[in-house]
Amino acid sequence: MDKVNLAEKLDSFAEHWSPRTVAQYNGNDIMVVRVQGEFHWHNHPDTDDFFLVLDGELDIELRDRVVTLGPGELFVVPSGTEHRPVARRGEVKMLLIEPSGTPNTGDPATAAPHICI
Repeated sequence: MDKVNLAEKLDSFAEHWSPRTVAQYNGNDIMVVRVQGEFHWHNHPDTDDFFLVLDGELDIELRDRVVTLGPGELFVVPSGTEHRPVARRGEVKMLLIEPSGTPNTGDPATAAPHICI
């Protein structure tokens, strides 16, 4: 295993809302993702959802409040909690950690495929 340069990995693709796995750790995927605009409301019934903003500003809408994250800030959405990530003020680059195989939409039928880079 070589070291992983997150900036280089993020520069290797341009698609939004399509996480890329850059490493694995104890059964978890370490992923980078570029996002812009709104994702849809969803939840993950069996796992928490970890967001760490590397660049930009992300709103995580919950049914009762909005959590705004800037660079270097993280938030964990508890399992079963409906949420919607929104990048309204331009593109956001993030690091995500999830158990391997977790669908990004909470539903395998509508999830983006897991891509390793």
